Amino acid sequence: MSVKHLHFTPLRNNLALHTFIAWWTMEDETLLMSMLFDFFGDLLTEKQREYFDLYHNEDLSLSEIAEKAGITRQGVYDIVVRAEKSLIEIEQKTGIVRKWRETRDGLERAEALARKMQRLSESNEESMHLANELVITLEGIAME
Repeated sequence: MSVKHLHFTPLRNNLALHTFIAWWTMEDETLLMSMLFDFFGDLLTEKQREYFDLYHNEDLSLSEIAEKAGITRQGVYDIVVRAEKSLIEIEQKTGIVRKWRETRDGLERAEALARKMQRLSESNEESMHLANELVITLEGIAME
């Protein structure tokens, strides 16, 4: 098994990807691609899904995928790049992952504030009850 270069993806030198990642404010490109795949992977073609998964999630090199599929490395590269572009375009049009992330971040902030309120209201029984109820509600939403 050959070793894939660290931090290499087919779109690495693509300005649109860097702009998108900067907009997304997520430093880990691999995590971003995995999230996009989780949300929108079913919208890709079967080959795009397979090669994208092998490359990004199974950590196979382009050469390994090409050998396994019986096509050229360039062919695999083209399919993975097309898949990445499609996922990015879908997210740019829908904003679903961005909205999900903003909602998750908001819930985490609200839960932290509720926990702080819980600690501060220990002397007041009614405030403590409300703070506990809020924490339980937020925990339930975050688990969904």
